[in-house]
Amino acid sequence: MTAREILKQYFGYDEFREGQAALIDALSHARDALGVMPTGAGKSLCYQVPAMLLPGITVVVSPLISLMRDQVQALVKSGVPAAFLNSSLTETQWQKVMSNIRAGQYKIIYIAPERLRAPSMLELAQSLSISLIAVDEAHCISQWGQDFRPSYLDIPRFVAQLAVRPVLAAFTATATPRVREDIFATLELQNPLTVVTGFDRPNLYFEVKQPKDKYAALTEYLKENAGNGIVYCSTRKEVEGVAARLRADGYAAARYHAGLPDKERSQSQDDFLYDRAKIIVATNAFGMGIDKSNVRFVIHYNMPQNVESYYQEAGRAGRDGLPGDCILYYTRKDVNTALFLINQSENPDEIVRNKQLLNQMERYCETAGCLRRFMLHYFGEKTAEDCGNCGNCVGNFDETDVTVDAQKILSHILRLNKAGKRFMFTHTADIIQGKSEDFTDLSTFGIMKGVPRRYVRQLTNRLTALGYIYDDGYLSAAPKASEVLRGGVHVTMRGRAPESSEKTRKEKHRAEAQKHTIPEELFAKLKVLRLEIAREEKVPAFVIFSDAALVDMCAKRPRTEGEFLDVSGVGQVKLERYGERFLALLRQEEPSSGQQENPPVLTADLFRGQVKTEDSLIDHNSPNAR
Repeated sequence: MTAREILKQYFGYDEFREGQAALIDALSHARDALGVMPTGAGKSLCYQVPAMLLPGITVVVSPLISLMRDQVQALVKSGVPAAFLNSSLTETQWQKVMSNIRAGQYKIIYIAPERLRAPSMLELAQSLSISLIAVDEAHCISQWGQDFRPSYLDIPRFVAQLAVRPVLAAFTATATPRVREDIFATLELQNPLTVVTGFDRPNLYFEVKQPKDKYAALTEYLKENAGNGIVYCSTRKEVEGVAARLRADGYAAARYHAGLPDKERSQSQDDFLYDRAKIIVATNAFGMGIDKSNVRFVIHYNMPQNVESYYQEAGRAGRDGLPGDCILYYTRKDVNTALFLINQSENPDEIVRNKQLLNQMERYCETAGCLRRFMLHYFGEKTAEDCGNCGNCVGNFDETDVTVDAQKILSHILRLNKAGKRFMFTHTADIIQGKSEDFTDLSTFGIMKGVPRRYVRQLTNRLTALGYIYDDGYLSAAPKASEVLRGGVHVTMRGRAPESSEKTRKEKHRAEAQKHTIPEELFAKLKVLRLEIAREEKVPAFVIFSDAALVDMCAKRPRTEGEFLDVSGVGQVKLERYGERFLALLRQEEPSSGQQENPPVLTADLFRGQVKTEDSLIDHNSPNAR
């Protein structure tokens, strides 16, 4: 079979996406490769298709149990013989998988990097014909990556001990040029084909908000966006508090953090994957590689420590290519929390490195320009265009020159520093606003008396993000502060008209929805059927078909098996397994004469969960479904 025939028969797609064909061709012809592709761009197919073409076994090094399980479930449902080896297997299951591996029953085997250290695993690998080793989430191999995993450093040692070196492939969604260099060097890739398709996710909307009350902002959003979503918090305590309040307010919300018992973490993850919990509130311990395609929003309740982590986590929205929201709630308190966590390290170099990364994250939160353009530039992708689909692009702003006030704050901090003093923001602000009994003889004492404290805070945050103030919990003037103090550089702040960006965001989503209208009632019935089958087979609904596949069914209205195969995401195996039931429903729903073929429905609202068609099938006895 050819690569294109495998793509259609097993995965149900007619065409390769950008970058896939080149990577598949290289790996199939025994050439190493590195693929940097955004979440949802189809990285997995780049090693799954070659696995079916190459004569031996493909070993996929993957960081999380959940990722392995999701991908293996999807592969098996598509007719690809695959398995995983990790700690979730019972002894009986482990022995069964090992027996099947030795018998040559699998083409793809997923394994955690920690398992590569075991002598028994090396012994097994040396007895197999391994054609390809694919390293997923390859940024984990770099100390400059956001999820550095020391166990990834064992991969080249493992490869070197094999009798024949297999082809090596590395894939990631978030890698700066520096991280890519680390991947090349550490994995010892040989003349690799490198494909960087770009980091942009046009279907995602990005926004940074600074709400006075984060929980009120969250619930206000959830009132109009009832789809599946993730709420990330920086601490376990915050996760506990937010999840408890959401459940008390009637939301089906699960909680997830590393301090929970393994059983509860597993239950929470399953409740979210199987749609029993529509929302999961979690620390960053949750989510890397989570293959749930129908996440409609990711809200960061606290600011992450670096841009890579943020983009990786936010990118879990809209993996199916349909609209998704990525909203970040930002306060200076979040920065101080991040600094506290960073300072817990005993490695001075690591502290310096992580503070540099944190500074870039602050700049993202404080930028007055296009948020998407900021991120693309961060990852080395240059663009002069504003995206038109982020909070800074669609909001109505007033630009104000605040240079004089910035000079007052910088001069004040500089004078305190020259006096040998560095204070936290509160004490620093008390002095400049004349509310302190200390430093009353300082020339800057009380020069911002009567100015709202919130404004002083916002301007101090902006100066910090721009690199004029250094804040490790205590404030000091950075060397470049002289640029502002001498009048050579002007400082501006943008003020947003109340609710303007939210209104404009909704208008843009409605405009996007008009590009393809589908019948709401049919889409709802297809979702119900999908969930029924998923419950029967004990797999998440998106493993049966993605939302995007259901949308294509609504658009194409297939009536025969041949037409059903034309639906995106329908391969031969899924036709044989599910075609009869879906075709029966589609035939029943044929429009009668004179009936509008595709009655309009705003798909942005539909995909965000305004059509609550599956609620009647949700297990309300689940601890998270209440």
